[in-house]
Amino acid sequence: MHVLFVADPLASFKIHKDTTFAMMRELQRRGHTVAACEPSDVSWRSGGHVSARVQDIRLTGAHEPWFEVTGQRNVALKDFDAVLMRKDPPFDSEFFYATHWLSQAEREGARVFNSPQALRDHPEKLALLEFAEFAPPTLVTRCADDIRAFHAEHGDIILKPLDGMGGMGIYRVREDGLNLGSIIETLNQDGSNSVMVQRYQPAIAQGDKRILLIGGEPAPYCLARIPQGTEVRGNLAAGGKGVAQPLSESDWAIARAIAPRLAARGLLLVGLDVIGDKVTEINVTSPTCFQEIQQQTGFDVPAMFVDALEAALA
Repeated sequence: MHVLFVADPLASFKIHKDTTFAMMRELQRRGHTVAACEPSDVSWRSGGHVSARVQDIRLTGAHEPWFEVTGQRNVALKDFDAVLMRKDPPFDSEFFYATHWLSQAEREGARVFNSPQALRDHPEKLALLEFAEFAPPTLVTRCADDIRAFHAEHGDIILKPLDGMGGMGIYRVREDGLNLGSIIETLNQDGSNSVMVQRYQPAIAQGDKRILLIGGEPAPYCLARIPQGTEVRGNLAAGGKGVAQPLSESDWAIARAIAPRLAARGLLLVGLDVIGDKVTEINVTSPTCFQEIQQQTGFDVPAMFVDALEAALA
């Protein structure tokens, strides 16, 4: 099997924790071959196929350099056995355009994971709207007065932009409402940007759990990302401490309710963010935490993923 990864620049990978690297390593271990490109390398020309300038690579097993380029070529995406879209958020206009190229590649015969249509239909924050029964009280709006009313109702709230990642732009406003007006102005830009507002979940002290759904099944361990010091964000990129742990009874119930519905839409890999027993986000663009879970528990998450990929292609 020959697999193309559409991803961020290979030189930017932090291989001690990178999930895309872990996928590549497991694929190569099984005898599959790997190629990589960036979204900017993908193009389409009338009369032809969606193609990309790709690098065929081999993982060296060393830390540096961790890969070597064995060939470079321009190739139609349909000529790969699988195309894995692993570009990190944000879900901006260029990411959106890339999903349209990938949809055209599917029409030409390519097998793309996650499904580009499903990526468009499930933007990181707004995918939660469909699963409101599992979410904390949540408001998505451009209206500053609605945000103030939500704060008056719930007292302690979290505000975040819809296009953020890694904890970027997340604010907590307590009962005193300190700086609420300034935060609203910063996030919604005089009503031009939508904002997600959620009731603060005290269970964040025990971690913001990343639960992985792979091929419609939950991985049995999650990564609880625990805020450190005075920080309210558990995101690893914001300094949170990652602690792997077995899924709780409520985690299993949430995961088993959501996983089959998303898998049926072509979402091979999903990352649920759960605080306590509430889902706060549904991540589909480039979910992570494979290596942290495997290193701490011994459960082989990359193997579970490649098993699911092979089964999807069978």
